[in-house]
Amino acid sequence: MIIFDRRILTHFDFFQPFLIVPIIVFSHILISEANAVLASKQLVYFSVGFACFFLFFLLPIRRLNWFIPIFYWINILLLLSVDLFGVSKLGARRWLEIPFINFTLQPSELMKPAFLLMLAYLVKKRPPEENGYGLKEFSRLSIYILLPFILILKEPDLGTALILLIVGYSVLFIIGVDKKIWLSIALGICVFAPVLYDNLHDYQKKRITDFISEKPSYHVEQSIIAIGSGGLEGKPKDEATQTHFKFLPIATSDFIFAYTIERFGFYGGLGVIIFYAMLIMHLLSLNNILKKDHFTRVITTGIAMMIFIYVGVNVSMTIGFAPVVGVPLPFFSYGGSSFVTFMCLFGMLQNLITFRFDTMNNFIKVKF
Repeated sequence: MIIFDRRILTHFDFFQPFLIVPIIVFSHILISEANAVLASKQLVYFSVGFACFFLFFLLPIRRLNWFIPIFYWINILLLLSVDLFGVSKLGARRWLEIPFINFTLQPSELMKPAFLLMLAYLVKKRPPEENGYGLKEFSRLSIYILLPFILILKEPDLGTALILLIVGYSVLFIIGVDKKIWLSIALGICVFAPVLYDNLHDYQKKRITDFISEKPSYHVEQSIIAIGSGGLEGKPKDEATQTHFKFLPIATSDFIFAYTIERFGFYGGLGVIIFYAMLIMHLLSLNNILKKDHFTRVITTGIAMMIFIYVGVNVSMTIGFAPVVGVPLPFFSYGGSSFVTFMCLFGMLQNLITFRFDTMNNFIKVKF
C-alpha cells in the first residue's frame, strides 16, 4: 500500500497554481478562437509541460546538488555546438537537429533552468557577507552569468541573452552585492553604450530605429489599432477583425496581449496584468520566509524577475513603448518551448518550497 506524506499539502504553495492556471485556461480560449489547429497543438504542449512540472517536483533536487555544475556545463557545450552544427531559421542559428527523429532542440531554453540552478548552487556554497559580495566573489559569479550571455548573443538571440543577463544580476542585487560595484557598472554602461550599439546586428538596430521613430512599425501600428478598437469591454468573437482578418501579426504569440484587449477590452488586459503582478509579488514575498535558504531564494527571485521582464517587455512592445522582440507572455503566448521551460522552473520551485524541511524527499511510504 502506498501512503503519501500529508506534509506535502502543508508546505505546497497553492497560491502559485491559483494564479497560473487561469492564465493558461484564458490563453487556450483565445487561441481556440483564433486558430483551432494551434489550439490542438497547445493541448500537446500542456501535456508535456505538466509532465515536466511533476518530474521536477518529484526529483530530489537538494540531494542532486552535485549534478548541477555538470548540467550547467552540458548546456554550455550545447550552446557552443549551435555555432558548429546549428540549424538556421529566419536568419538565426539557434537550434540543434536531433538525427533520425526530425526534432530540433533550442539550447538557450534549456539554459534557463541550468542557469538559475548554477547561480543557486554557487550562492549556497559561498553565501554573501553582511555587506554583500565583494569584487572578487562578484567577478567569479559574473563569469557564470556572462558566459551563456555571450554564447546566446552570438546566435544571435539578443532577447534571451539580455533576459539571462538581467535576471542574473537582479538575483545578485537582491541576494546582496557591495553598492560601489553597482555604481561602477552603471557608469560603465553609460560610457560604453555607443560601442555596444555599434556592435548590434543591422536588424537589431532597425528595431531600435523603428521604436524611436515618429511612426511605429507595421506590426506595432496594427497592434495599437487592435488595442484601441477593443475599448473597455472588447468585441464579440466575429467582430475581432484585426485578428481574424490577419491584420494583427502573430496574434497568438508575440502580440497575443493586443488580441486579448481587442477581444475582451481594457478590463480583460487589466485582469491578465493583475494576475501576473500578483504572481511576481507573491514570489518576491517568499524571500522573507526563505531568509536563510539561499538556494531557494535564488530560484524564487530568478523566476520572479524572469516573469517580470517577459511581461514588461511583451506588453510594452505591443503598445509601442519598447522595440519589437520575440519575447512571449509566460503561460499565455502560444509556443511549446516557453511553456515547458516555465513549467520546469515552477516544478523545481515547488519542490524546493514543499520539501525545504525534508532533504530526503521521503514523501511516499510503501507498506506491504
